[in-house]
Amino acid sequence: MGPTASGKTDLAVWLCERFPLEIISVDSALVYREMNIGTAKPDAATLARAPHHLIDLLPPTEAYSAGRFKQDALTAITAIRRRGNAPLLVGGTMLYFKALRGGLDDLPPADPVLRAELEAKAASLGWPAMHAQLARLDPETAARLQPNDSQRIQRALELCLTTGEPMSALLSAQKTEPVLNSLQFSLFPAERAWLHQRINVRFSQMLEMGLVDELQDLRTRHQLDAAMPSMRCVGYRQAWRFLENEIDASSLFEQGAAATRQLAKRQLTWLRGWEGAIKLDPATDSVRDEIAHKIQPCFDTSGSAA
Repeated sequence: MGPTASGKTDLAVWLCERFPLEIISVDSALVYREMNIGTAKPDAATLARAPHHLIDLLPPTEAYSAGRFKQDALTAITAIRRRGNAPLLVGGTMLYFKALRGGLDDLPPADPVLRAELEAKAASLGWPAMHAQLARLDPETAARLQPNDSQRIQRALELCLTTGEPMSALLSAQKTEPVLNSLQFSLFPAERAWLHQRINVRFSQMLEMGLVDELQDLRTRHQLDAAMPSMRCVGYRQAWRFLENEIDASSLFEQGAAATRQLAKRQLTWLRGWEGAIKLDPATDSVRDEIAHKIQPCFDTSGSAA
């Protein structure tokens, strides 16, 4: 686990070349096909070295969920173990990791009528106003959401209004024991400036590689709108505004990099309170050897997963 741009993929590929591991992506953006640049999706050469499960699952017009991820991940884990390998779950979508720990079971499904009512109200009042309503009903959940995080605000309000209970209470009531026996690591940079520099460089590279052109092509080939989960991904959201002439090129970089830093901040907040993970500083030269040393006892002398 780790924040965006902390080096998770490079480390995971390195480990796969030394142990009988198969990577399962834990990333809510990598599930989308044709969204390659803005998601920092591994290129063909990297995927040839270390194939990834649970990427390129669906078109950008569709939505994915933590519940669906849990089922897909468990299916992949079973198949990997049958092949005599061990699953290596890699990513920064902490809600998906939480789902695997059993924390999202048995929550009520979405109510289409209520969802439409909430969307209409948001269109009139704006999502910050909806966030304020959530803060009155469920201050704990509202405190960890951004005022424009429409998807999560909407879901939290749905649960409050359909069950009469705040989402935070429903989640805390769920079983939280892991559904898997796992060795957990979190990449947690000791110096925030190190991570911010990497974020700035990577977002600049995305723009140079053609993020805006990628989005333009997606908009040509698919019926997309800015409210879709795929288009709310960091980077694509800002590129959409650029294509709509709402911001200029300079603002595109500044807002995209800032949004990525905010994402990293939220990921680090999750990781700070995550129990059971071994924290490692990805900026150190020893991080690879430290993880390899911890992983080695999981395999028998023949190299198979124990």
